[in-house]
Amino acid sequence: MTVRSDDAGPAPAADSDDATAAPQRGGDRDQLLVGMLGCGTVGTGVARLLLTHGDRIAGRAGASIRLGPVAVRNTARRREVEIDELTSDPHAVTTDPDVDIVVEVMGGIEPARSLIVEALEAGKSVVTANKELISTLGEELLRLAHGKGARLEYEAAVAGGIPIIKPLRESLAGDRVRRVLGILNGTTNYILTQMTEHGMAFDEALAAAQHLGYAEADPTADVEGNDAAAKTAILASLAFDTRIVAGDVYREGITRVTASDIAFARRMGYVIKLLGIAEDDGNRIGARVHPCLIPADHPLASVRDSFNAVFVEAEAVDDLMFYGRGAGALPTASAVIGDVVSAARGLLSGEQPAAQITARPMAIRPFDELIAQYSIRLSVSDRPGVLAEIAAVFGTHEVSIKSVWQEGTGETAQLVFITHAARERDVQRTVEQLRSLASVRDITSVLRVEGGEV
Repeated sequence: MTVRSDDAGPAPAADSDDATAAPQRGGDRDQLLVGMLGCGTVGTGVARLLLTHGDRIAGRAGASIRLGPVAVRNTARRREVEIDELTSDPHAVTTDPDVDIVVEVMGGIEPARSLIVEALEAGKSVVTANKELISTLGEELLRLAHGKGARLEYEAAVAGGIPIIKPLRESLAGDRVRRVLGILNGTTNYILTQMTEHGMAFDEALAAAQHLGYAEADPTADVEGNDAAAKTAILASLAFDTRIVAGDVYREGITRVTASDIAFARRMGYVIKLLGIAEDDGNRIGARVHPCLIPADHPLASVRDSFNAVFVEAEAVDDLMFYGRGAGALPTASAVIGDVVSAARGLLSGEQPAAQITARPMAIRPFDELIAQYSIRLSVSDRPGVLAEIAAVFGTHEVSIKSVWQEGTGETAQLVFITHAARERDVQRTVEQLRSLASVRDITSVLRVEGGEV
């Protein structure tokens, strides 16, 4: 293994004049060189696929694709795949004149952003799996790529190996997408599956996910919905041809979902899933992540364990679902390699990449104006007149009740209300007033219902 380190100092960054004058990459070539930033789980998968599927990839790209310099923190660490060129200097990848395509699998905002900018300024195409970066600064980077005649591809940033970016961006370009909803985080889906199928408590299911490597030691990004929110922002931007960033997405995690919530949902014919949802009402965009009750016969209800799925509702094609492994070394690496092949074809053909810049400004719908169905579970005193008293509160705030489920346990009863479509702020006002009733001992859960009448 040849190790190229930064003993001689980092390679000089290309100045703006040099970047502007970067030579056109393409023409009659039989080999392209890929440089990589990072070589963790996904990066190792990318290297493995390039080494083991080289002939097949070359046939599809139109030229041999060779792995060149790979920037890592520790060049001495033993790796699962043999890499010829390791460097501790990431600039040696982004400024190497022989590198045609840069693959970024470092994650995070910085230094990933600066390095991607450096590569694009040099006229190199970039492939990234960085959902955090694309969901916050994607438009800035896409504009830069277009201005430099380079490509920025990011299929692996959402749902791992499931192809969803290109279908939204290209295959459905002639349709009007109304809504996108999906299971976008494998960790939380695994936890909810264990709670549903084995009656585990949240903490027990989380520990099982950590033991299997599905959850990090600090699982906050997953269980609080931050990871799914970043992916929802990317999908919303593509689906609705507008600019949605991660901060625009309302989020609730699954930490307050209990085994009791899941059991009651099952009795009523529902399954609880953490969904990322983006919808266009014609005037405004809504984007949200939170636990939902979905009917047991909905296609998303059968998505188990660490699998992901994205459900698309559009005018012409009606309903589509994309399903598969949303994370993992090889599934995500497969999506990265697909983008590398796309970038390679573009380089070889000399085709000017199409602009991927959002076209129309759209207002973001405040979350309290969401129209949805709700499941509200109460622990109440089991005595005459309580149900009528509670129903009157719903009526005061114009929240219509669709169904009621009641179970008595001595002096206490459990009431579960499923509402008709109602406005979020009206439901929250209902809940607030219910808390003040002497007959209401506890409001156990408030969950939104998807796949119903809305």
